[in-house]
Amino acid sequence: MANNNKIQNVAIVGTGVIGASWAALYLARGLNVTATDPAPDAEANLRRYIDAAWKDLTTIGLSPNASRDHLKFTTDLKKALADADLVQENGPERKDFKIKLFADMDAATRPDSIIASSSSGLTMSTMQSGCKHPERCVIGHPFNPPHVVPLVEVVAGDKTSPETVQRAMSFYESVGKKPIHVRKEVVGHVANRLQAALYREVVHLIEQGVLDVADSDAAVCWGPGLRWGVMGPNLLFHLAGGPGGIHHFMEHLSGPVASWWKDLGTITEFSPQVKQAIIDGVQKEAANRSVDELNRERDAMLLELLATRAEGEAAAKAAIAGGHGD
Repeated sequence: MANNNKIQNVAIVGTGVIGASWAALYLARGLNVTATDPAPDAEANLRRYIDAAWKDLTTIGLSPNASRDHLKFTTDLKKALADADLVQENGPERKDFKIKLFADMDAATRPDSIIASSSSGLTMSTMQSGCKHPERCVIGHPFNPPHVVPLVEVVAGDKTSPETVQRAMSFYESVGKKPIHVRKEVVGHVANRLQAALYREVVHLIEQGVLDVADSDAAVCWGPGLRWGVMGPNLLFHLAGGPGGIHHFMEHLSGPVASWWKDLGTITEFSPQVKQAIIDGVQKEAANRSVDELNRERDAMLLELLATRAEGEAAAKAAIAGGHGD
C-alpha cells in the first residue's frame, strides 16, 4: 500500500454536515478534495459551509498549501473516487444502503486506497461484507464538527488489515486529528457510548425531579465537563488520589464510586413526559438563540480551549526538554 505521505487526493462521499466539515478540514490541510452527493443543491451547500468554516480553520492554522480552490464536485461517484488515495464516506446510516455503497466504492477505487467511514452506528464488519478488497476498509468516526473537534475513532472490521488501521491512524494524526484505536467493534463505538451513559443519568435525574434541564447542563459543563476538557477521567482520578495518586484512589475511593453505580438510573427509554420536560427546558435555556447562533457560540469557545491546550502542551514539552538538558 502507498505511504501516508502520498495521501494527497481525498474523496468525500456524502456532503451533509459531517461530510462538509471533513471537506473543509482536508482543504485546510492542503489536500485535494473531490466531493460527491446526489442531493439537489449539494454543491452550493457544501461550498457555503466551507466558506463559513474557513474563518475557524484560519484561527486553528492553515497548512501552506491550504486552498478552497482545491475542491472539485461531481454527482458521479465513479469520477469522484477515480484518483482517491483515501475516501471519507458519510452516507445515511442504513445497513443495506451502506453495504451496497461500500461495494460500489470498492469497485471504483484503486485497491491500495483507504475507504474510511464516518458511521457512528454500523460496524465495519457489516459495511465491508460486500467488498472484494475489504482489507482497506475502516471506520474513521469523527466528533461534530470534525474540522474543529480533534477526536476520531478508528475501528477495524473483521477483514480490515492491521496495516490499514495504522495507515488511517497516521493519516488522521497528520491532518491534526487525535485518533484513538478502538480495538473491538461495539455498537456506537466508544465516545458516543460514554455520552449515552452520562445522558441516561441526566434524563433519570430530570425524570425523578432531582433537578431541571438548565441545572443538569450546568452540573456537567461547569463541573466535571471543565476538567474533561483538560484530562480524561482516569488521569483526573489519579489527581483525586492526592500524593498517593491512582493507587490511593483505588484503595480508598473506588468503593464509594462503585456504591454510586448501584444507585444510578436504569431507564431504557424516554417517557413522553420527560421528552416534553427536556424540550421545554432546552428552549428556555436557549433563550431565543437559534441553532446557528448556538453553534457559533460553541465553536468559538472550543477554539479558545484548543488554543489554550496547545499552549499548555507546548509549555509542558519545553519544560520537559529543559529538564533533560540540565
